[in-house]
Amino acid sequence: MKMFLIALAGLLFAAAMPANAQVPPGTDELAAYDGLFRAAADGDVDAINRLVAEGAKLNARDGRKRTPLMVAAHQRQYDAARALIAAGANVDAFDADRYDVITIAAVADDPQMLRVAIAGGANTSLVTSIYDGTALIAAAHLGHDEVVRTLIQFGAPLDHINNLDWTALIEAIVLGDGGPRHIATVRALVNAGADVDIADGRGVRPLSLARERGYAEIIEILEAAGAKP
Repeated sequence: MKMFLIALAGLLFAAAMPANAQVPPGTDELAAYDGLFRAAADGDVDAINRLVAEGAKLNARDGRKRTPLMVAAHQRQYDAARALIAAGANVDAFDADRYDVITIAAVADDPQMLRVAIAGGANTSLVTSIYDGTALIAAAHLGHDEVVRTLIQFGAPLDHINNLDWTALIEAIVLGDGGPRHIATVRALVNAGADVDIADGRGVRPLSLARERGYAEIIEILEAAGAKP
């Protein structure tokens, strides 16, 4: 009974949490930025190169421990991100909430920034956020199917289990809407070899979770993969 209540609390908590648990720079923060933060937010590559040559700190932190590279990622400033990475910015740094550039891109549904980060050497396997998850789990939760496919292509761990006892596959079902993008996400994970029989904290497997929700197309994908109920 105790285990069930703990699992139920986890389910309710996760279902209630905002899809985007990250904190991008607000209007006031953006207005107050200077130096590399200002250049990153504005996408000013010339200013980035000049400031780096003058000795600006590439991995400086703002009030929420964001680096200039993270600000560029939040603002979808691709050229600025490339310039910062080329100058030596840390692509695997965490902000105050333990998000890295890859997870920022994953949650923002930004495959282009994701590829910029990966090309710059970012690690697709980092354990991130207060949920001890991964960028792949975050993307699967949100049904960001192109991001999911890109992360899979570049070696993201398929079967990592976060501290809610969920894998990327489970999150795509439990926190998904059963619509086209979550279906595509499940298909990508299954085709890549994700374990279709890892159960959640209650001992319920993905196929049963999909059946509970009436997600017919996801059920078909899992059954075709030989998933156990």
